[in-house]
Amino acid sequence: MNVKETIEQKLTLAFPGAEIEVFDESHKHAGHAGAKPEGETHFRVSLKSTAFAGQTRLARHRSVMSVLQDELDGPVHALAISAATPEDA
Repeated sequence: MNVKETIEQKLTLAFPGAEIEVFDESHKHAGHAGAKPEGETHFRVSLKSTAFAGQTRLARHRSVMSVLQDELDGPVHALAISAATPEDA
């Protein structure tokens, strides 16, 4: 399983029913710090989940990062997060 698939699987398990999109943007960072020729180092995730209701933006990001801690400690150099409730604009 590649890094993108691992991220998708972990987020799906942690946030059941959420709308989840994972984008590998490593190609945009070629030559930058942390980039590897094979990619899979820079990701953007977008989640819409009722689990984020009543949480601050910081709390939402922390909950996503805690689910992906192993990836952040390993192959993932950068992670951009958009975490919202279905009611958020």
